[in-house]
Amino acid sequence: MIPIRIIRRRIRSIRSTAKITKAMEMIAASKMRQAQLRVLAARPYSEKMREVLANLAAQPRTEGDSHPLLQHREVNHLTVIHITADRGLCGGLNANINRRTASFILEQSIPINLIAVGRKGRDFMSRYGRDIRAEFTQLGDKPALVDTTPISRVVIDDYAGKLTDEIYLAYTEFITTAIQRPVLWKLLPIEPAKTRPAENIDYIYEPSPSAVLGELLPRYVEMQVYHAILESIASEQSARMVTMRNATDNANEMIDDLTLTYNKARQELITKELLDIAGGIVTPT
Repeated sequence: MIPIRIIRRRIRSIRSTAKITKAMEMIAASKMRQAQLRVLAARPYSEKMREVLANLAAQPRTEGDSHPLLQHREVNHLTVIHITADRGLCGGLNANINRRTASFILEQSIPINLIAVGRKGRDFMSRYGRDIRAEFTQLGDKPALVDTTPISRVVIDDYAGKLTDEIYLAYTEFITTAIQRPVLWKLLPIEPAKTRPAENIDYIYEPSPSAVLGELLPRYVEMQVYHAILESIASEQSARMVTMRNATDNANEMIDDLTLTYNKARQELITKELLDIAGGIVTPT
């Protein structure tokens, strides 16, 4: 039988852990609500911008509107923007997106480098010897667009400078509080939308195609990167809240089991002492 003092010590330890996980759950719930509002507000703009650029890429190109970010070329080098959290304690969130990106890398037969956003993804890829082009950590729980602009600038410069031929975004998409899905899709070059021949109408640009596209395409990249980071943050806080809630529930169940064991041990000890007294047995000191 486990000594009573050890059971009491375990109960106190687990009760302290349950208080910590409960506090972390409440903090994550507060942050999750704010993160959800931000990502849901940004999602329509991001999706519409992607739709507009896809339709634009499907239109006939003229010499004047050829922009570097619209160019398709032979793929000899890939870049993946790998977005994870800076911290753990959020279940399998980081492991799932790390596994998704790692599987994609193993499927390729050409060189791949990474732009790591978040400490967990950076550490994972460094541990397995992947080529990290740049790393960005400590963006916080409420990043602004200006905070993610350096990431977009690296992406734009690398693609325009022909240092890479395709760029992918890997992040965790927020679905519901209980569901977060790792996704990986091509950011550049922009995939043309499938349009009917009658819809292939050339646009009139003012002041000029190069001026319009020169402003629009970098904003597109910045918005998609920013939105992916917002999705990742909302997913992180949701996963952390659920994980801490499960940890608190498990701790409470363990406390109940240990309390039952403690009561049984006390009952056995009291019964033994009563039997000793009734039998007139004197325990030597």
